Amino acid sequence: MSAEAVRALFNPRSIALVGATDKSGWSLATFDNLRNNGFPGPVHLVNPRTEIVHGERAHPSLSAIPEKVDLAYVMVPTHALLDVLREGAELGIRSYVVLTAGFGETGAEGRRLEREVAEFAREHGLILLGPNGNGYINAAAGITPYGLPIPAPLVRGPIGVVLQSGALASAVLNFAQARNVGISLLTAMGNETVLSVTDVIDYLVDDPATKVIALFLEQVRHPAEFARVARRAAQAGKPIVALKIGSSEIASHTAQAHTGALVGDDAVVDAAFRQLGVIRVRSLEDLLITAGLLAEIGKLPGRRIGVVTPSGGASEIIADRAAEEGLELPEYAPETVARLKEIVPEFATVQNPLDVTGYVVVDRTLLGRALEVVAEDPGIDAVLLLADLPRVPPPNPELSIAAFRENARRIRESPRPVAVLGNVCADVSEFGRMIQEKSGFPYVAGGIEHGMTALGAAARWSEAELSHVDDPEPLGVRGSGIWTEHQAAALLAANGIPVVPSELAADADAAVAAAEQFGYPVVLKAVADGLGHKSDIGGVRLGLSGPEDVRRAHEEVCATLRESGASGIGALVQPQRGGGVELLVGVVRDPSWGLTMAIGLGGVWVEVLRDSALRLLPVDHAQVRQALGELRGAALLQGARGSTPADLDTVADVVVRIGRLAQALGDGLESLEVNPLLVDGDRVEALDALVTWTR
Repeated sequence: MSAEAVRALFNPRSIALVGATDKSGWSLATFDNLRNNGFPGPVHLVNPRTEIVHGERAHPSLSAIPEKVDLAYVMVPTHALLDVLREGAELGIRSYVVLTAGFGETGAEGRRLEREVAEFAREHGLILLGPNGNGYINAAAGITPYGLPIPAPLVRGPIGVVLQSGALASAVLNFAQARNVGISLLTAMGNETVLSVTDVIDYLVDDPATKVIALFLEQVRHPAEFARVARRAAQAGKPIVALKIGSSEIASHTAQAHTGALVGDDAVVDAAFRQLGVIRVRSLEDLLITAGLLAEIGKLPGRRIGVVTPSGGASEIIADRAAEEGLELPEYAPETVARLKEIVPEFATVQNPLDVTGYVVVDRTLLGRALEVVAEDPGIDAVLLLADLPRVPPPNPELSIAAFRENARRIRESPRPVAVLGNVCADVSEFGRMIQEKSGFPYVAGGIEHGMTALGAAARWSEAELSHVDDPEPLGVRGSGIWTEHQAAALLAANGIPVVPSELAADADAAVAAAEQFGYPVVLKAVADGLGHKSDIGGVRLGLSGPEDVRRAHEEVCATLRESGASGIGALVQPQRGGGVELLVGVVRDPSWGLTMAIGLGGVWVEVLRDSALRLLPVDHAQVRQALGELRGAALLQGARGSTPADLDTVADVVVRIGRLAQALGDGLESLEVNPLLVDGDRVEALDALVTWTR
């Protein structure tokens, strides 16, 4: 969809409600929403059988409307939709919101009808939101063609909300209103027959009324397009917060690779969002509260937080949650401590988090004065202020307004960002809303739990840097089936990846000769056409210390292969390596997102431990270093219990080369796995490898 077409859809000057009827709550709600929320243009009602609808004269058809219509909001039966589109297209109406259901969501016949709608829209240059959607609320412009009641007041603000759920749209709207979170645009997408989520994100990136984009996603229908618009949003400085449901355990299994057990659908989405700078949350509350906080404070300069509260208990909760979110609570500088001691009561303890105590009831200026001092501390990056909006009017409301106005000024003039959190996620009362409006007090995140989640997300988003890595030149290598270790190792070595020396031995004499060349002890591995996991059949023999061990191992392994009916039978001899840490570096082709890399602890326990970090290709050096640091076993690489610390820069270089090789192999690659990749100080060496092709 062109930007101009999407802008026209969300900013019509005249609207026709097609299928308007007093018998439908959808129709009445849409009509009332447009009238009650300030839509300045004409709203035409279309009903071929009723002259008066919603107390106004109706037109029998779109053609009977005597003036130009910019948007048709369609509520006709399923079978009549195409007729409406045909009539509208002839009249030059290009924008449609289709409430009507009964299309792709209902089965084969519905999908056929939906394809017809999509084809007609494409042929005639129509933009269509839906079908099977509630419509949208352009709160910034007061344009509200939305099929369910909009609670008053409609809180306008900087959050653009896009939902792949019509049923949840009103729940999100109600929560936004309850927490005083202002929206710029809310869109219920329906079936996305023509207009997609990514089209709306594109619009919001360019929308001056929107600072933050909040998404509820059941699926990412167009991953490549999603990646493009997510990068646009990041470049524009607009955070995307996403609640993506469907965290299934379904893995992207390939025929042979261990990596498939690590790369589940949801884990890949996590990796994609992280690399695209998209903040993923786990609840509707976190979706809106995180978006609201980001819209208020923007980017944080760092993770060091100075906390000011009127509660010791709350301070402890905040300290615990800060640790969980990776936020630092440094000690205040000596000059800050000295200044705070002049402000807080003698019985207060000056530390971070700071509890100024319940004396705030006596001294209304105490919390604000402490905030001023903490905000100037040279060792912090941002301030967390715990302050609830009042729920009920006190005897003298003007005193409350004055106190909040003064603290609003302090927050505005603070040299560092100030995030305001409430104690719990209660609704903002009418009095609290009035206080906020009259005092200019900023957004208050709903509760310590959700507020700390939002603050942690803000810190991570502020640190995120999108990587720009060029794709490697294609190698022109083609394969089929499974390339076992000796083939895969040769491919790795030819592309600059260090590989343990090995020799293919057709018989026992050749195996002994290879062992004598390498020096004992050696490893002997089974080789056969299509053989992937050798250890499953006893095909890996370790610690062979002499010729007889090698001869016996070769004969036993080959006998097992012959009994199984294998072809291409032989054995691979390698010097045995000891010490160090074994990693897995595997790449599999995810059906939606493409080549996905798993980095984790390797060896035979990979599927049991499942200690891995995922990244979408391409990856750069910094991304690999970050992934290594995310492993639960990261301490093993840092020299745990006196072992040699790994040279992580060398490890990252090798892993990047593996990723670039996987990309260079082209669309025919299903998976490429190095397991284990031995890391011992600055020695990094592939001990085993497997390549699986799609054909």
